[in-house]
Amino acid sequence: MRLPLILALALVPLAATSLLVGVADLSGQDGLILTVSRLPRTLAVMLTGAALAVAGVVMQQLVRNRFVEPGTTGTGEAAALGLLAVTLLAPGAALWVKMLAAGGGGLAGTAAFLWMIRRLPPQEVLMVPLAGLVWSGVLGAMVLHIGWQTDLLQLVGIWLMTGEFSGVIAGRYELLWIAGGAAALALFAADRFAILGLGEGVARGLGLNPAAVMRLGLVVVALVTALVMATVGMVPFVGLVVPNIVSRLMGDNLRASLPVTALGGAALLLACDILGRLVIFPYEIPVGSILGVIGAGLFLWLLWRSPSHG
Repeated sequence: MRLPLILALALVPLAATSLLVGVADLSGQDGLILTVSRLPRTLAVMLTGAALAVAGVVMQQLVRNRFVEPGTTGTGEAAALGLLAVTLLAPGAALWVKMLAAGGGGLAGTAAFLWMIRRLPPQEVLMVPLAGLVWSGVLGAMVLHIGWQTDLLQLVGIWLMTGEFSGVIAGRYELLWIAGGAAALALFAADRFAILGLGEGVARGLGLNPAAVMRLGLVVVALVTALVMATVGMVPFVGLVVPNIVSRLMGDNLRASLPVTALGGAALLLACDILGRLVIFPYEIPVGSILGVIGAGLFLWLLWRSPSHG
């Protein structure tokens, strides 16, 4: 399987296309648009896709279920709740303070979800994603209610419902490099996450500290989700679809498949972002809307198609 090479080669023309697609001419003084807007946007899309795909793998290993991602377990809504709290209590707070609040909220929301699913029957596989959707709905309703009461619904809509990169310029996306760093940290701990996915009993028998790996996974998922949400809003399906496709093609060796998952997430999100800019050019559709359609189709395909790896 030459999937890593295929994805790496696909990223090159996709990135070049992303740099060239737009209304403004790149010649003359408009050449600044390349360095101020289009290059930062392309990098932001790739970082977001890669980080969300890796966070999806980590989340699936933590709960030992293939049908979850940070967007369906309450992580995003809890991060939005943290952002909303700091916006109300300290509206003039620095960006890093808001990042800490969002990360803390996402961490608490994910930890609460993991605590809840421990009480579910392990043989009921579909109960975990259903519980995640219910938990996400409860937290989302709280965020919407508080936003409505405080006249911040527009801000809440940006965090939870858009997922678009049109506002990304130089100086307003750099925090996504931290999300990329968190994903890289998960790459170094890939073997530990793979062992944890076998169950806590097996992990202890192999000399692993499940609690420490669980805490590391929680930090990675919460940090990636919080940074992506605060920068571009929620982006659905990347952490759900890409890990499952890569797993079906390459198996469950995370040491080998996790970098491919990151490449796949970057390629998928970049392709959807380009499509969103071209469908009604010179206007654009948010990438979250494009992924909502394409991701749903891919997920249904995953449900019906059997794994192809040996």
